Amino acid sequence: MDSIVVAREEEQLPLLRSAGEDEIHPLPPDQQPSQPTDDRDPAKPEPSDPNRRRLVSLDVFRGLTVALMILVDDAGGAFPSINHSPWFGVTIADFVMPFFLFGVGVSVALVFKKASNKSAATMKVVMRTIKLFILGLILQGGYFHGRNDLTYGVDVDRIRWLGVLQRISIGYFLAALSEIWLVNNIVVNSPLGFLKKFYVQWVAAVLLCSVYLGLLYGLYVPNWEFEIPSPDSSLLVQNIGSVTLNVFCGIRGSLQPSCNAVGLVDRALLGEKHLYQRPVYRRTKQCSTNSPDYGPLPTNSPGWCLAPFDPEGLLSSLMAAVSCFIGLHYGHLFVHIKNQTHGTLSWSMTSLVLLLCGFIMMALGMPLSKPLYTLSYMCITTGVAGLLLTAIYYVVDIKQFRRPTILLQWMGMNALIVYALAACELFPAAIQGFYWRSPENNLIKVTETLLQAGLHSKRWGTLAFVLLEILFWCLIAGFFHMKHVYVKL
Repeated sequence: MDSIVVAREEEQLPLLRSAGEDEIHPLPPDQQPSQPTDDRDPAKPEPSDPNRRRLVSLDVFRGLTVALMILVDDAGGAFPSINHSPWFGVTIADFVMPFFLFGVGVSVALVFKKASNKSAATMKVVMRTIKLFILGLILQGGYFHGRNDLTYGVDVDRIRWLGVLQRISIGYFLAALSEIWLVNNIVVNSPLGFLKKFYVQWVAAVLLCSVYLGLLYGLYVPNWEFEIPSPDSSLLVQNIGSVTLNVFCGIRGSLQPSCNAVGLVDRALLGEKHLYQRPVYRRTKQCSTNSPDYGPLPTNSPGWCLAPFDPEGLLSSLMAAVSCFIGLHYGHLFVHIKNQTHGTLSWSMTSLVLLLCGFIMMALGMPLSKPLYTLSYMCITTGVAGLLLTAIYYVVDIKQFRRPTILLQWMGMNALIVYALAACELFPAAIQGFYWRSPENNLIKVTETLLQAGLHSKRWGTLAFVLLEILFWCLIAGFFHMKHVYVKL
């Protein structure tokens, strides 16, 4: 990763850099050569060149997604209702990953609008994918232990291969390659021309959906077993004091936590030791007395409650990549529809169609499930993402009402560094390394405790602390922006 890039504002690049020079950037608005001399809102830029429009709303959308991730990760324990759904259904936390993937797709459409040298562009995509995957492996593979744990390090025999950034890298890789190689080189001057230019991409997206659905409902899941350490053993000691538990399946097409094809593929290809060891289904009623939060196992709970499962697994990542392809479509509409009213209408209609498809599939019996990344879940979440981006685009880019969103815009312009330091808890863990006499007496813990005492509520004090944390990172991102510092891959 190119750790820090210092550039003048006119040279700032988005999170995903371009392979060519003639590109559209989601750049910040304040790039005027001089200060306004009239009484207009200084946060509103002059009308931009219609041939090089800026999608400022994409920065705001990305910043909102990062802020949402911090909120649900750090306040989800105090408010389980906003934490990830235990298995079926969606909560506010279940929109974060699709929002990331959708935003990546939109960025790819803008960045690779013109790639004159396809081989060079492909090589850059490959290298960026590798760097993003490795960064995710470092951040979420188990090396860093997060807040309240001053240790670090991971047993490579149990490293977690997949995670949030790894899934984003897979979606980015497939979407970017399709944008480079599967787009027909024709001029778009009509809806039919638009269809002819991009129809191969949609064929690819349909094939991804078909492969996923075929495997999800067609793979036979046999009985399987897994090992857990006995109460007297340690994870560091292999095959000593372990207990083997059996899960009885022998079924096809199950979407339940114990016998689905998504888990089967991950166990076969990755190995159970390399999967996420604390899956969300441990918060279901079958597995937790405190459901929908984590808690002690109920009496006679099924053995699979202790089994590993990766919510960012291989098979589900195929469907997750389709979220990037849908983001591509929104980016294409932005590039080729110059009239802002028509573009907004096209985005809105696409979003409504996606929502309708999702609800129809739910009515036909396909539940919403983020861990499985079902087709219905993909349609609902990307439809909501499209409507949200449309609303932000109308306010920020059309009406140019940007003051209320400037904090989120700053965060979106430096989304990667905020994600690494805040959402992956590198910065809080580092701060907690400085304490007074006892590790519990550190700045972060003391601040949170004071807020809880001041509000006479542990839950609301935690929420206040998380909101202050989000504001802190918005201001840090704003400081980076003012210093023209942007961290990117």
